[in-house]
Amino acid sequence: MIAIAALWISVLLLGGGFALDRVLTGAITRNFDSGLEYVLIAMIRSSEIGPDGEVRLIQPLGDQRFLEPYSGLYWQISGGGQEPYPSRSLWERRLATSDAHDDQQLHTYDSHQFPGEELRVLERDVVLPGSKTKWRFQIAQSRETLDLQIRAVRATLIPSLGLLGLGLIALAALQTFYGLWPLRHIRRAIAAMRGGENRRVIAPLPLEVQPMVEELNALLAHNEKQAEEARLHAGNLAHALKTPLTVLVNSATSSDSELAETVRREAATMQRQVEHHLARARAVGRRGAAQARANVWESVEGVSRAVAALYPEVRLDAAGDKKLIARVERQDLDELVGNLLENAAKYGGGSIFVTIQREDGMAEILVEDDGPGISPVDRVRIFDRGVRLDTGKPGTGLGLAIVRDVAEIYGGSIGLEESEDLGGLLVRLRLPAV
Repeated sequence: MIAIAALWISVLLLGGGFALDRVLTGAITRNFDSGLEYVLIAMIRSSEIGPDGEVRLIQPLGDQRFLEPYSGLYWQISGGGQEPYPSRSLWERRLATSDAHDDQQLHTYDSHQFPGEELRVLERDVVLPGSKTKWRFQIAQSRETLDLQIRAVRATLIPSLGLLGLGLIALAALQTFYGLWPLRHIRRAIAAMRGGENRRVIAPLPLEVQPMVEELNALLAHNEKQAEEARLHAGNLAHALKTPLTVLVNSATSSDSELAETVRREAATMQRQVEHHLARARAVGRRGAAQARANVWESVEGVSRAVAALYPEVRLDAAGDKKLIARVERQDLDELVGNLLENAAKYGGGSIFVTIQREDGMAEILVEDDGPGISPVDRVRIFDRGVRLDTGKPGTGLGLAIVRDVAEIYGGSIGLEESEDLGGLLVRLRLPAV
């Protein structure tokens, strides 16, 4: 940031300094030329044609330097094929003339015709009264005075702009250093969290940095929640596997005649528990993905085909918003919908109707069947792991528990109601919508 500011300040000052130098040197040069032009006009007004057709001055010019040889200020009149009429200051030298251009208007230029002395020359062609000859009047002055004035201006301008640039760069550096100072507080706060002194960044910080601190604290809270959930899942899984393992150990040590059946039954129980906790772990791991989204209609269609293949006697219909997108991974959405449709097909009367709709920023999936339904008393108990109301049909008792846990992980919910149209159970699954 400091380097970019220094570069930009330098470019601006160089450009501004160059423009200011052009303006000031131009003003000094114009002022210098104005003095010479005044003398040239006075010389033209004092000139007349003599008896022999030559040019002469009625009165001498007032500046004494015209009388001092090599004084640096000269005039000359030439034309008509005659010898040039010079000022005494030229001595034996003469100002160069050229017929390559017509000086009806004032012509100003720099000349190097005298060795070691650069001249500023003003000239003009004039036809005097009583003469048809075009006379060229020239005024020349050494540029030494003009150059000294320009150097004096630049000697002031360049150091001033340099000091200004250094001051601006120093100010930019101070501003950058002061502006980024709060980040040092954040670094110290993170070091304190790593050392176990604090759990959050609590130091008061400027408004510009506060949003970053809030996001950092939110990330820490999210990580803590995930870690706590991981510990809880591990504890639940360990507790769920403890009883089947105890049964297996007791059966093995007691030489139970039904050991094979016991192993099969308890292994199936452990497998269900592992699948349940793995589903929760996958949902927790995917929940943090900001890009997680799935088309609800496509998920319902895909799962419906699979359920129809398993239960060909069941009629399954769907309606609703075909473009509704839920903030959930497609694999998890398929698992949620699959559990609900499989339960409806297994325990319903043969008809299932699915409705997809948006309600209060949530994607709602309503699954209705024409089965016997569930009493209000059992609608809460049914979500407990391993609870089955109909033990006559195969199942694990974990389906609705998995649906509830995964839905809550994504910020959704599930509820059981009575279907007004089909008379059976209505399951209302709500997930955050895009």
